[in-house]
Amino acid sequence: MIELRHLHRYFGQTRAVDDVSFQVYRGQVFGYIGPNGAGKTTSMRVLATLDLPTAGDALVDGFSVLNDPDRVRRRLGFMPDYFGTYRNVSVREYLDFFARAYQLRGRRRVEAVDQVMAFTGLDVLADKPTDGLSKGMKQRLCLGRALIHDPAVLVLDEPAAGLDPRARIELREMIRKLANSGKTILISSHILTELAEICHVVGIIERGRLLAVGTVEEIRRRPLGGARRQPQNAIQVRLLGTADALGDWLTRQPQVSQLQVNGDSARFLHAGPPDAEADLLRAMIEAGFRVVAFGSQQQTLEDVFMQVTKGLVQ
Repeated sequence: MIELRHLHRYFGQTRAVDDVSFQVYRGQVFGYIGPNGAGKTTSMRVLATLDLPTAGDALVDGFSVLNDPDRVRRRLGFMPDYFGTYRNVSVREYLDFFARAYQLRGRRRVEAVDQVMAFTGLDVLADKPTDGLSKGMKQRLCLGRALIHDPAVLVLDEPAAGLDPRARIELREMIRKLANSGKTILISSHILTELAEICHVVGIIERGRLLAVGTVEEIRRRPLGGARRQPQNAIQVRLLGTADALGDWLTRQPQVSQLQVNGDSARFLHAGPPDAEADLLRAMIEAGFRVVAFGSQQQTLEDVFMQVTKGLVQ
């Protein structure tokens, strides 16, 4: 449903998007993550036919943004990271305006507006001026605008930015429902913990280059330096007393990295399988450390992001 083919977008000497290729299939939620200035928004603007690529192509439901932009617009709903509202225009009037822009007529337009307001929970605010809405309600309104023509593909640029925890949870549930209904969603966000909960696949981009694509587990196992590696788990250990001596001991153990010691606790990454973790715990106890808690957790999307990226900007 979404395909980027060797997409390039340059601004002078800046390569905002540099040879990016990936595919997103029907019903998938694709998390597009990277630091500010990495090229996420530029890629999304090309997909939404708001910008033209320097080279390469982008396709939505098989139609090229270069050769069939009108067909792309009918199949895609775009939610930008910033959008404006209009003075003295109600929620219903705002959505009706965009329904007309998509050439919806008569009862079909009325039903589309009512359905979108019901889905986003804006029906109770149908007659309220749009410029008087809260941040969370404005985000719902922007999502409603993207949904008004019932597109097969949604491109959401930082939809949870600035939302309070309840609004983020509610937005996440709406995205999950849309995916379950068969819509394909490309979403960017800096809130990686939330993306990990709803995304089937993620793509990590930095300085315009796509560094990794796949599930979090696949990226955890991606080759580094030409060798397939054992995925790392985050280990948290708590002792009776301070963990300084444990920290010294752990630095001499194989498969241990990114060690952090704080008071009576130590946190580190361990590259061994579960039986190696069990052996490590046994060795700790045999070495005389009084362990009161030992927890193992797979790397989160945040861990993977920090491991894959280098913090480079352009």
